Amino acid sequence: MISALLLAGALIIEFAVAFPHRQYLYLPLYTGSYLVVGGPVWIKAFKSIRDGTIFSEFLLMGIATVGAFAIGEYAEGVAVMLFYMIGEYAQHGAVHRARHSIRELLDQQPEVATVEREDGIRQVHPAKVEQGAVIRVKPGDKVPLDGELLDDRASFNTAALTGESRPMSRRRGEEIWAGSINLQSPVRIKVTNGYEDTKLSKILTMVQEATQRKAPTQRFMTKLAKVYTPTVVWLAAALTFLPYFFVETYLFREWFYRALIFLVVSCPCGLVISIPLGYFGGIGAASRNGILFKGSDFLDRLRRMDTLFMDKTGTLTMGNFEVQGVHSINGFDRDELVQLAASLEQHSSHPIGRAILQHTNGQPLQSVARQQEISGKGLRGTIGNKEVLVGNRSLLADHNIRAHTNELQSPHTQVHVAVDGLHAGTISIADQVKADSGHAVRGLRDRGIGTLTMLSGDSQKVVDHVAGMLGLDQAHGDLLPDQKYARVEQALAADHPVGFIGDGVNDAPVITLADVGIAMGGIGSDATVETADVVIQTDQPSKIPVAIDIARFTHKVIWQNIAFALGIKALVMVLATLGMATMWEAIFADVGVALIAIANAIRIQYHFTDEDFSLPSAPPSSAGRGSTEADCCCTC
Repeated sequence: MISALLLAGALIIEFAVAFPHRQYLYLPLYTGSYLVVGGPVWIKAFKSIRDGTIFSEFLLMGIATVGAFAIGEYAEGVAVMLFYMIGEYAQHGAVHRARHSIRELLDQQPEVATVEREDGIRQVHPAKVEQGAVIRVKPGDKVPLDGELLDDRASFNTAALTGESRPMSRRRGEEIWAGSINLQSPVRIKVTNGYEDTKLSKILTMVQEATQRKAPTQRFMTKLAKVYTPTVVWLAAALTFLPYFFVETYLFREWFYRALIFLVVSCPCGLVISIPLGYFGGIGAASRNGILFKGSDFLDRLRRMDTLFMDKTGTLTMGNFEVQGVHSINGFDRDELVQLAASLEQHSSHPIGRAILQHTNGQPLQSVARQQEISGKGLRGTIGNKEVLVGNRSLLADHNIRAHTNELQSPHTQVHVAVDGLHAGTISIADQVKADSGHAVRGLRDRGIGTLTMLSGDSQKVVDHVAGMLGLDQAHGDLLPDQKYARVEQALAADHPVGFIGDGVNDAPVITLADVGIAMGGIGSDATVETADVVIQTDQPSKIPVAIDIARFTHKVIWQNIAFALGIKALVMVLATLGMATMWEAIFADVGVALIAIANAIRIQYHFTDEDFSLPSAPPSSAGRGSTEADCCCTC
C-alpha cells in the first residue's frame, strides 16, 4: 500500500504537474516506492546467492528493475517490482489457503475429553486419557478419541473423516472414530486408541506428508527452473550486446530495454508455484471426498492406471458373515461342531471366525492347546484330548482327511471341521456384495480401466459367482498371499500401470508391490493402510472412480497452466526481441499469467465439493462370500 501510494504520487508529479526541476520531487518518491517492495526481493536474491543458487527469479526481477532505473524508466521499474510482489503475496496466500483447508478439514480433534473416573467426572486433554478409560460425549460434540460404543445405539456425522454426508449408525461394541460428531443422545465410549494413534491423527499425518511428496511434473519443473533461469539471463545479455555486430544503427539503450523486458517475462515463479498448488488442490478435493492420497505422485499414477486387481472380502463384499447352516456327519452333534470350531476361532479377528463365534448363542468355549495357524488354509489345535482342524478343503487334504460334503448350491462358504482325523461336518457361511460395488465397476469401465480382476483366497466357485454378478474380466480364487503377489508381479512385468485394492493384513505386500496400492481405511488393517498409496476412508469401492476423476482433472488443470504460461511468455519474449513489447506487456506476461494460473489451480479444491456421488439406493441381492471353501486365515 505504501509503495503504491508513493508510486501514484511520483506519477502525478512527473506527468500532471509542470514546473522546473520536478525530478527532484518524483525521483525520491520512485526510489522510496521501489525500496519498499524491492528491498525484500533483493534480500531474497542475496540469500539465494549465499546458499549457492545464483540465478533465481529474485535476481531476475532485481536486475530488470535496476536496469529500468538505469535507463530512466522509473515508473516501469517500480511497477514491475510492485506487481511482482502482489503476485508473490497472491501465491503465498493461495498455498496457505490450500494447506489450511486440508488441515481445517481434518484437524477435528477436540481439546477436551470428559472422562469417567473413580472420583467423578473429569475434563482433561485427550492426550492424558489412557486406553480402556470411559469417556462421555454430548450431542453436538466431537468424539475426542477412538473407542468402542458402550450404549445400545448411536448416530454420528463422520463427514470430516470419510467425506460421507449421511449419518453413520453404530451399535454397542462397534468402533467410533475421533473427529466424529455425536448427533443424538449422550453416549459413553470405551477408549481403544491413544491420542497419537487415532484414525484422525493418522489421516492428518498422511495428508501433511502427502503435500511434501512431489509428482514427476513438479520434479521436472523444479529441475527445469534451475536450468531455465540462468539460460534466460545469458540470453538477455546476448540480446543486449550481440546486435552491435549485426545491426547498422545499434543503440545500447534500446537493446538493453528489450533485454530487461525479456528478463521480466522469463521469470518462472508463477508457473513453478501454480503446479504444486494444483496438486495441493487435488489432495484437498480428494480428502473432502474421504480419499487420502499419500503424495501428489500417486495422483499421476492413478490417472494412468489401466489394470486393477481387487480383493473380495471387505473390499467388494461387506465382510459381515452369518452362519447359514451347520451340517454334521459321522455321528457328531451340530452344537458340538459349532462349539469346537468357535473354540479354535475365539481369538481370531477374521470375519469368518467372528461369524462362527456369534453363532454359538452363548455356549461356553473350551481352552485350546498348541494352536497353530496354517496360512491360507485354517487353524489346528488341541481341545481336551482331541486334535481339531477348522478350515478349507486343502487343510483336510494336507492331513489326509477325506471331506464328505453335502454342499449347498447357493454361493456359500463352507468351513470344514475335522476331529482326530475324521471329518466332523461343515459350517455354511454367507456374505453380501457391497451396495456400491456394481456402481464402482461401471464407473471404472467408464473411465477406461481395461482389466478388472478379482484375487481371493476364497474358493474358485465363490469368486466366479461374485465376479459374474459384478461383471469383472477375470477372477482367481484359492490363492495364498504369495500367489496374489505373483499375479500382480506378472502384470507389472507386462509394463501396465497396475493398481491393487484390498483391506486385510495379507494384502499389505501386494499393495506395496502395485504401482498404485489402495487400502480400505475404515476396516482395513493398520499394516495395509500404512503401506497403501491411496486410502479410501469410507470403505466404498465407488470412491475409486471419484479418485480417478480428481487425479485426471488435477492433471488437466496443471497442464493447462503450463501450456498457457509458457505460450504467453514465449510470445511476449519474441515481441520483446523484435521491439514490439513494452514493460507493461512484460508485467502481464509475468504477474498476470501467474495470477490466472493460480486461480485456475485453486478451482481444483472446489470443483468436486458439490458433485453428486450418491450410490444406488438399494443394494444388490445377496452374494455369498463363497460356495465351497473357506480361507479362515485372512486370505480373502
